[in-house]
Amino acid sequence: MRQALSGFVFKSAFPLKTIMILAMAMTFVVADVASSLAAKSAAIVVDAKTGKVLYSANADGRRYPASLTKMMTLYLTFEAMAKGKISRNSPVVFSAHASAEAPTKLGVKPGGSVAVETAILSIVTKSANDSATALGEMLGGNETNFARMMTAKARQLGMNGTVFRNANGLPDPGQFTTARDMATLGIALREHFPQYYGYFAQRSFLYGRQRINGHNRLLGRIKGVDGIKTGYTRASGFNLVSSVNDGNRRLVAVVMGGTSGGSRDNQMAGLINTYLPRASTRGGGDLVAKADSNPISALAKVLLPKHDAPTPDEKPVAVAEADTAVADDATVAQGDSEDEDTAEAEAPKLVVPAKKVKTVIVSAPKVATAQVVAAYAEPTPAVDPVSTASVPSGWAIQVASSPKQSEAQAFLDKTTKQAPKVLANASGFTVAFDKDGATYYRARFGGFGSKDAAWKACTALKKKKIECYAVQQ
Repeated sequence: MRQALSGFVFKSAFPLKTIMILAMAMTFVVADVASSLAAKSAAIVVDAKTGKVLYSANADGRRYPASLTKMMTLYLTFEAMAKGKISRNSPVVFSAHASAEAPTKLGVKPGGSVAVETAILSIVTKSANDSATALGEMLGGNETNFARMMTAKARQLGMNGTVFRNANGLPDPGQFTTARDMATLGIALREHFPQYYGYFAQRSFLYGRQRINGHNRLLGRIKGVDGIKTGYTRASGFNLVSSVNDGNRRLVAVVMGGTSGGSRDNQMAGLINTYLPRASTRGGGDLVAKADSNPISALAKVLLPKHDAPTPDEKPVAVAEADTAVADDATVAQGDSEDEDTAEAEAPKLVVPAKKVKTVIVSAPKVATAQVVAAYAEPTPAVDPVSTASVPSGWAIQVASSPKQSEAQAFLDKTTKQAPKVLANASGFTVAFDKDGATYYRARFGGFGSKDAAWKACTALKKKKIECYAVQQ
């Protein structure tokens, strides 16, 4: 090879100047490829006291959430607990569907049950896919309805760039989010449910006689880190949402699309070390409005995309098409699995000094098998997003406003039928506002990652005689 290369360099008929130009061109091509690969990751750091964005990289780019999805599953679980609909000792029965979920899983057989607290602990530590599905079925009646509840709650929190299709984050091409939305959810979990937030700090727990260790390697290694969640599938790469509290300052940081568990953790550690000193020691109260809707006579329908959404604008890792096309293939459908543990073992160690922290072991009470009572199931909540003062939530299209929420919702339904292709990847919602002492409702479609994307969709709607305009949430 060296001889052939030498022959080309010194015996080529091309002038030396031409060769140098070609070499420079190749250098630029390599640089462009490297830049493209770097752009596949996404990250954001938010001051959790003031809402100020301290760092952002591709924060509004569409990404697969992987097991970060379980953060919303736990949000709705905590909400049900806070309302008294379930308790930490309520039995969670595993259906055949839940028991058949791909690893990582708790391994409960069909018809078996665990306590709600056990399901929570298995999710925050082991990232158990079967536990997430079982909780979703208990709260929503079935996983499809629970996914609607998840998406509706996302809208209420201002997460307009997110659509959920399942409770655990296993691959589904129609399930997506953004780093910015995950930061919003991370902030909301602490603000809205401080009484349950301590679960995210669990590093291990006892399940029977088995000690189950967690995937979050930053707990106990980075000062102030107190949660929240890891995530991994082949299509998403390695994801992580971290909450940091040093007593005076608070951060929520998100890293998505890491090439390994170790590199993701190192990136997160670097962001924390860099931006925690820059965070404010003073706060202005809650940043994400609590999404408890006022009682209404009718519940609005959540408009999930009618077709599978396209893959993220840039895939976080190189992946064969089969990895995303065959969503239920257990060989590809992996959440936080042994693959992440293997990658972590092979990755370079964190560059920050490690601090030894005693592992806390929690024994969950055993619960006998029981049928899920219908009272546990929640109806699909109304879609009435409350914009957050902390994290802007992307771009939306407004198509109408009305003094009646039912009329605004009816206009959303009508518009969806008139332009199904234009709005295939958008989600409709209503938002209340006051005008001259009266309440009106805006009809909007969210889920647009940029101003250009919203304008392009609005232009397509206008061609169909549908008036609209783009607005930043």
